[in-house]
Amino acid sequence: MLESFIAGLPKVELHVHHVGSAAPRIVAELAARHEGHTPVPADPAAVARYFEFRDFAHFIEIYLSVVDLVRDPEDVRILTYEVGRELARQQVRYAELTVTPYSHTSRGIPAAEFCAAIEDARVRAEAELGIVLRWCFDIPGEAGLAAAEETLAIALDHRPDGLVSFGLGGPEVGVPRPQFKPYFDKARAAGLRSVPHAGETTGPATIWDAIHELGAERIGHGISAAQDERLMAYLAEHRIPLEISPTSNVRTRAVASLDEHPLPALRAAGVPVTVNSDDPPMFGTTLNDEYAVAARLLDLDEAGLGGLARDAVEASFLPPAEKARIGAEIDTYVAEHRAAR
Repeated sequence: MLESFIAGLPKVELHVHHVGSAAPRIVAELAARHEGHTPVPADPAAVARYFEFRDFAHFIEIYLSVVDLVRDPEDVRILTYEVGRELARQQVRYAELTVTPYSHTSRGIPAAEFCAAIEDARVRAEAELGIVLRWCFDIPGEAGLAAAEETLAIALDHRPDGLVSFGLGGPEVGVPRPQFKPYFDKARAAGLRSVPHAGETTGPATIWDAIHELGAERIGHGISAAQDERLMAYLAEHRIPLEISPTSNVRTRAVASLDEHPLPALRAAGVPVTVNSDDPPMFGTTLNDEYAVAARLLDLDEAGLGGLARDAVEASFLPPAEKARIGAEIDTYVAEHRAAR
């Protein structure tokens, strides 16, 4: 019963990766185009098996092999639109996609053409699918300061209309957050919001660095905050939301099992949390599935799930009027569903 309720619940998605959202069908099509030059299989069923990760490092290796399949602006355009289609199918009204332009410009796609391609897809998706897409341009931390410099330059010199925030992804181990402070300072000065990953595979110190050094307004993952009561209190007091993706955390071995996930402890401490899908096809999940996981972990009924959806709206970078509109749509859906019981 809850599954059908979740399927129709209006939602926003705040932590979903651009390439990581490519469905096996699209990945297989791209692999077929580049057959002989990629380890990625050209069969959708084989792609699903390919997306089985030993640990976080192996996940990054697989992820980058899929990035290698996106080789021209038309690939970018198709991929982006298809991500929008899948999100719209799940009743997502608004999504902030984490996009890593450096991964594509370093492989030969000109920055201006990359930005034009994602914008073309964004405009078409809104017109045809009714979903609003916005971008978070993130630095691939493992590529170092050269990647940070280029990501910032693309964000500021080719700034697409859909760009709202600036992030930092990739491995956390061996990639200290403070070194990226100058780039976040400039991005924030230009009006972009700060949303770095932190505390997924490292401890609370990484989250503290993201807050104090990078001015984080939301934290990607942030699950290790549960290890630090003072940090949880700080997040709760300052209303800094965590973008949590439970299945992702298990699939990358950041958490041993869903039953051991710290989501309940974080929410019980008053930390603002949102539920997201991260790299859904790679992890064999969807945003709807993640809401079902959250319902079980947090013991939520329909009203509780509606509240979780509203929390994500509040944590988004939507203008107040749009937050109110989607929030009202969620409230109406919950009330009508309960009245029909």
